[in-house]
Amino acid sequence: MTTTAEPTTAEIGKARVRKEDERLITGRSRYTDSITPPGTLHIAVVRSTLARATITSIDKSEAEKAPGVFGVFTAADLGAEEVGLPCAWPITPDQKAPQRPVLAVGRVNFSGEGVAVVVARSAAAARDAAELVEVDYEPLDPVLDMEAAAQDGADLVHPDLGSNVSATWIFDSAAAGTGGDIGEAIKTAEADDDQIVVKRRFRQQRLIPAFMEPRSCVVDPTGEQLTIWAATQVPHILRTMTTVTLGVPESKLRVIAPDVGGGFGGKIGVLPEEMLCVLLAQKLRKPVKWTETRSECMLTAHHARDQIQDLTITAKRDGTITGLDVHLYADMGAYLGLVGPGVPILGAFMFNAIYKIPALKFTCSNVFTNKTLTDAYRGAGRPEATFGIERIMDELAVELGRDPMELREQNWIAHEEFPFTTVVGLTYDTGNYEQATQRAMELFDYAGLRREQEERRKNNDPVQLGIGISTFTEMCGLAPSRVLGSLDYGAGGWEAASIRMLATGKVEVTTGASAHGQGHETAFSQIVADKLGVPFEDVEILHGDTQVAPKGLDTYGSRSLVVGGIAIVNAAEKVVEKARKIAAHLLEASEDDLEFANGQFTVKGTDKGKAIQEIAFAAFMAHDYPEGMEPSLDSDAVFDPENFSFPHGTHLAAMEVDTDTGRVTLRNYVCVDDIGNVINPLIVEGQVHGGLAQGIAQALFEEANYDDQGTLVNATFVDYTVPSAADLPSFTTETVSTPSTTNPLGVKGVGEAGTIASTPAIVNGVLDAIRHLGVSEIEMPTTSQRVWRALQVAKGHSVQQTPSTTHSPGAGLGSIDPNNPKGEVQ
Repeated sequence: MTTTAEPTTAEIGKARVRKEDERLITGRSRYTDSITPPGTLHIAVVRSTLARATITSIDKSEAEKAPGVFGVFTAADLGAEEVGLPCAWPITPDQKAPQRPVLAVGRVNFSGEGVAVVVARSAAAARDAAELVEVDYEPLDPVLDMEAAAQDGADLVHPDLGSNVSATWIFDSAAAGTGGDIGEAIKTAEADDDQIVVKRRFRQQRLIPAFMEPRSCVVDPTGEQLTIWAATQVPHILRTMTTVTLGVPESKLRVIAPDVGGGFGGKIGVLPEEMLCVLLAQKLRKPVKWTETRSECMLTAHHARDQIQDLTITAKRDGTITGLDVHLYADMGAYLGLVGPGVPILGAFMFNAIYKIPALKFTCSNVFTNKTLTDAYRGAGRPEATFGIERIMDELAVELGRDPMELREQNWIAHEEFPFTTVVGLTYDTGNYEQATQRAMELFDYAGLRREQEERRKNNDPVQLGIGISTFTEMCGLAPSRVLGSLDYGAGGWEAASIRMLATGKVEVTTGASAHGQGHETAFSQIVADKLGVPFEDVEILHGDTQVAPKGLDTYGSRSLVVGGIAIVNAAEKVVEKARKIAAHLLEASEDDLEFANGQFTVKGTDKGKAIQEIAFAAFMAHDYPEGMEPSLDSDAVFDPENFSFPHGTHLAAMEVDTDTGRVTLRNYVCVDDIGNVINPLIVEGQVHGGLAQGIAQALFEEANYDDQGTLVNATFVDYTVPSAADLPSFTTETVSTPSTTNPLGVKGVGEAGTIASTPAIVNGVLDAIRHLGVSEIEMPTTSQRVWRALQVAKGHSVQQTPSTTHSPGAGLGSIDPNNPKGEVQ
């Protein structure tokens, strides 16, 4: 039996206000751009205005004469013509990986690529001088359509590679021995009147992470050690990759990520500008600083999503799914990001979602285009997969004339079937989809809204109601290392922690999980307070500095709690065991006769005891401690999980669509998530709300648009819509708990859940509102204009085509056939 998670200890489960918020909201925080060592020089990057061109000349003379300018440098000037930034995920042995330069050498491959760098005594002087650098180009036609680029004979982004396809990665359940043959499933369904084949194409548009704090880097070469401050999610990985890229000994590098204002995966990379700061600091022997402008950030910080998804699902007429075939094109942009090639592959293991699908094949082709590179963004492959399967489940329900929720329930893994090994070979340890769904439907009033929907349809109400459904699960806590190794990922999945018991009984905890807004300092303090029995206020969490916390693999993929948190638990247990030995010695008792609770060691059956703080002081004094034992309670731990964790949930959206204007309104949103045991409900609620905002934004608002010359046309917040609180309703959120069995806290992770689940819920709701009017597909974002156009096409009206975009043929509204608005069905 599963129940809503209840607090089991003094701190775990308590809704504590985040301890880090006081400094963050009162201006006492310290971001990278706040750091300016004495004598700092500032840089500005001269960026290409063309998406694809040959560089014929660079004239630096006017810029070099500008006030405050220290120098203007190209890759050749820095001796960096052969320096290439790392890609840590070669998904196939033959993956094509062009060198990603710190500055362009001979040609540019996307609009915004760095061509030269100006060094000046102020940031303003550097930016002004950058405008004086004259770069002559010989323009080339850009390669922008990923599907066309993948075809034989296409113009090549990198001619020396021989193809625009970087790699094609395939998973086949029949070949892997984890399921049936999808080819046979399709062949059987096509020949059997009692079965159905449904094919659909979905488009994942290109997004921009749009974090609050622009990227920034400061490098100080003072002394023998280089100190790098960076607005990054991955200080430990940045240190290692700086060594790999530039050859600086890792022991000579200290990387500090101070307060970081959001990341969402957008700060997971190793940047050309970071490497430029290192190169220039070494060359000039002065501190060097770079902070990007917002438009520069949107133009050149990596983008995300950007997939074409072709899905084929087979099922019996009674609704039982028999197979799923997935083919993706994924746009890598002009180069490969740090983990960009592997992002679609993470989705490969989630297309089966919560369903018992007996046969599955997944094929992904990663394609180069002359656009900004793509890489991880909140959910990283899992939102794309959830969108695909949840959209096609609705399409299947329509073709079978079934209620979409009933169809899902028929095919999902029942709670009594856990642990369950899926068609892709993953073992889901726990879950209860029935519980989460039932509660969500109660909070949503699913039956009542269905009745209202029917009434509006009968009355031809100009404002129609749609109900959007998304059930989901995800693999999070990016680990274990052995599994990542089998996928050729360039790192492990472990995390490290250490606990220092100070003489006065206070506790310092170092963690390799580096926060960028998640509330680590609060949640980790709650865990340590409970495990050691010390006051919450007596715990300090130290992170984000490779000299303070020397070991770690950083923060992404909802791994902070389920991996980093467990490393802290294990370190705390080691502290307790060390303290037990000293306590037994001081109390003249056997270790086996000691009980530990609420920070107190007590001899069984007596009132004799010692608090752990007393023992910490005794260890510090070292006057009396057991023979052969070091006088210290300090302990380290590294945790490498045995499995991923698998949170899940049910998300429901009530969408209203004005059929006269196309206006879309999100009326109500309910979600019930199972994230295992909850450490801090306030942090969970904040994470869910933030995730929902990002997932809903993809469905309704956000899209990075390029013109036919490869220029990003909405590189400011005037043109790129990031929703505010005024654009979203109040959310109804709850959690239920089937504790994970893969870690001692029973936690599963929550950081990405809202983003993963919400996008298909919204789109399914919009389509559900107007499907009866002949509309079966609207490309995201489902703006009023796109909805209105789809309604006009469904009515048989001629509508003017929108301006040319970089979307592939067949992916957009222009491909809707009014005589067959539902697409191909067999």
